[in-house]
Amino acid sequence: MQLSQYFLERGNAKFLAEKLGISKSYLSQMASGKSAISPERAIEIENHTKGVVTRADCLPDRWMNIWPEFTPPRETNKESITQ
Repeated sequence: MQLSQYFLERGNAKFLAEKLGISKSYLSQMASGKSAISPERAIEIENHTKGVVTRADCLPDRWMNIWPEFTPPRETNKESITQ
């Protein structure tokens, strides 16, 4: 799931920004591509969203070179984040 799509559910942007220790506006810039997402931040996003937004979603053009051993899931369970 794209980061911007994850924000469509009320409260998700605030939750993730707080977990990452950044402002919602900076998180929005990352989602829109105005600010780069580092590989380390991509892992944090994947962990805090419980895999709903994967590192591959955050870095679609580079993840294969950064994590060649990683295979992104075909589908994610959206409900897993709320449990």
